[in-house]
Amino acid sequence: MSRPLSAFRANARDHRAGILVAALSSAFGVALVGGVNVLGAYIGASQMGEHGSVRIALAVVAGIFFAVAVYVGAIVTTNTFATVIAGRTRTIALLRLIGSSSRAQRRSVAGEGLAVGLLGGVAGGAAAAVLSLLAVRVLVAVGALPEAAYPVLSASMVPPVIVVVLTTWLASWVGSRRVLTVTPIEALGAAQERPAQALRTRGRLAGSLVLLVPGVALLVLGLLLGLGMFVRLGGPLADLSSYGVLVAMAGGILSFTGIVLAAPFFLPGVLRLVGLAFGRGAAGRLAAANAVRNPERSSRTAIGLVIGVTLITMFVVAASSWLQQIREAAAKEPGMYEGADGVIGGTLAVFTVLVGFSAVIAACGVVNTLSVSVLQRRRELGLLRALGFSAAQIRRMILAESAQLVVASVVTGLVLGTAYGWIGAQSLLGMIPGGGLLAPALPWPFLAAIAFAAAVLAVVAALAPTRRATRVSPVEALAVE
Repeated sequence: MSRPLSAFRANARDHRAGILVAALSSAFGVALVGGVNVLGAYIGASQMGEHGSVRIALAVVAGIFFAVAVYVGAIVTTNTFATVIAGRTRTIALLRLIGSSSRAQRRSVAGEGLAVGLLGGVAGGAAAAVLSLLAVRVLVAVGALPEAAYPVLSASMVPPVIVVVLTTWLASWVGSRRVLTVTPIEALGAAQERPAQALRTRGRLAGSLVLLVPGVALLVLGLLLGLGMFVRLGGPLADLSSYGVLVAMAGGILSFTGIVLAAPFFLPGVLRLVGLAFGRGAAGRLAAANAVRNPERSSRTAIGLVIGVTLITMFVVAASSWLQQIREAAAKEPGMYEGADGVIGGTLAVFTVLVGFSAVIAACGVVNTLSVSVLQRRRELGLLRALGFSAAQIRRMILAESAQLVVASVVTGLVLGTAYGWIGAQSLLGMIPGGGLLAPALPWPFLAAIAFAAAVLAVVAALAPTRRATRVSPVEALAVE
């Protein structure tokens, strides 16, 4: 373990975002467990305590949202390690040249991932446990909660931390697969991202299809179950109609993972099309070309923003579609759904806040990946400066790349989020009395706010690394190894 720890200490700066993501994921899981424990004790002391299903439902909901956060964190960590490895290609090649094997190098990187998971997971979990305890004390003091012995701290807070540590370790192993393709001869040249033809392999395409095809099939099945199609037809799946949303959720996870895996096949093209709208100047043309020239780098940077926009859009569209479904049903069945608007609105507000935490995790990944990728291009930027580009032109080029990344990612995330949100709403409430198949409800003010927040995020993420990169003189940048 000493070698991975020494490697972690030597590259600690590269792992700041990974530690933050692990800490946020762990804190989220521990806070959810603490909240469920408190709510369980509160419900147990009330008349609802007779219904054990309420506490079970709380635990299930908390588990689902923690799973979403871990899923997002795993993707962000995988992309972060892939970006870090891309910048270490020359160093890894030098180690290969003096006798180290690719597997030994990958084990070292995975050891760094384990250290990242332990440090972030334990720190985030401990902080969340302390804050949960303080929050309960404050709520009791102000009268928001009645006096009682609330089991805030419990052994059930440990599993979320363990899950985050193991997930981070696994994500670092997956993200470090690039190590296996580094050859000793690369030590004689500059570190390079893999070209497009090396990236778009049949194996990657096959892997994405293996996830996409059954994922889409499950989404369709969940939609049909939720609409009660098999009940009306008397099919063999009629008894599973109430599980439509669970089937659709499984399909969403599979299909979205397939989309993430296939990102280098379609995102660079989307980025290039968007880049054409940013003018025909030298900076704009270079920004558009960079998206296609380095598909792995551009897709790694964009996919984090796609994840965040998709998650938020999905819940916003689901909430609006659910409310529309209830209102349509209430018009057909008067008196049956009185007060449902407020209940659903309040519930979805809480859910949107919870999933927003996952979007924050994705945002951390966007900031880190964009920052690291810009700093890793100092040699390229130095060459442009030597060819006559001014510092202002370099800044415009990177900001143009950031802007096209935002537009492409937001458009992709809005489309995916709308589709997933609508299917989720229909699979859950499609067969309620007075319900049926409805078009998705699009809350335009919320969608505009999502787009604006994503734009601010990407621009802010580009400012600091761009300023540092343009401060380096062309001679110094060209000398970077």
